[in-house]
Amino acid sequence: MLQQQNTNKRIKPIQGHSPQRSPGKFSSNLLNISNKFAGTGGMCSSLAPKKAQAPQKVPKSGIFQALPMIEQTLFKKYYDRGDLPIAVNFSGAVRKIVWKCEPECLDYHLYLPIFFEGLRETEDPYKFLAVNGCEELLQKGETKILSVLPQLIIPIKKALATKNHDIMCITLKKIQKLVKSGQMIGEALVPYYRQILPVMNMYKNKRLNIGDKIDYAQRKNENLSDLIQETLETLEKNGGEDAYINIKYMIPTYESCMF
Repeated sequence: MLQQQNTNKRIKPIQGHSPQRSPGKFSSNLLNISNKFAGTGGMCSSLAPKKAQAPQKVPKSGIFQALPMIEQTLFKKYYDRGDLPIAVNFSGAVRKIVWKCEPECLDYHLYLPIFFEGLRETEDPYKFLAVNGCEELLQKGETKILSVLPQLIIPIKKALATKNHDIMCITLKKIQKLVKSGQMIGEALVPYYRQILPVMNMYKNKRLNIGDKIDYAQRKNENLSDLIQETLETLEKNGGEDAYINIKYMIPTYESCMF
């Protein structure tokens, strides 16, 4: 009787040993590796408070950076194949330009936009020829310049868009010369302010604080902010009664020099 009672009792598992599992559950636990290896892997740990990380710097937008590459201009292409009636004269102490024909006899519709394209050049002799050639063409163009004015807007816009300091200074000086080169040119330039003035608006108040040092750019008139101010005043003086309103619309910080 005693022996029969013992056989009817259920055998309890020994403490520390798991009961028999089905093969399906056993394989699923083996695949769940993340529960088994949750340690530090022998890495040292510390109770010291962690150092505060330095805040990440906001990346610069690069809006004032000059273009890394300037595309080839028509001036260089035409000069290399000998289509421009101009050359450099090295006789004497100072370089000069020599015209193969008088500038007054040239077709301004063809050559003046090409010379304004050359203002983007940074290498000699292209830069030297373009700058001095532009100067003489504007000086001797008289009534021919007004009809060519719409073709000069894109070369001027491209030159200012390079954001190269030297190119921008040269272009601003040529804009002043262009406005003063003939009658009605300043007024005819007013509708094109929307294409020319946005870059000037960016650099108008960009001044370099050098403390008590000497700015030698003043002697060469290469201070970009001052050049922009002079150019805007020249445009207002020669642009008629609508010039100030249009300049103020594009550059809100500009104050009139006439009132």
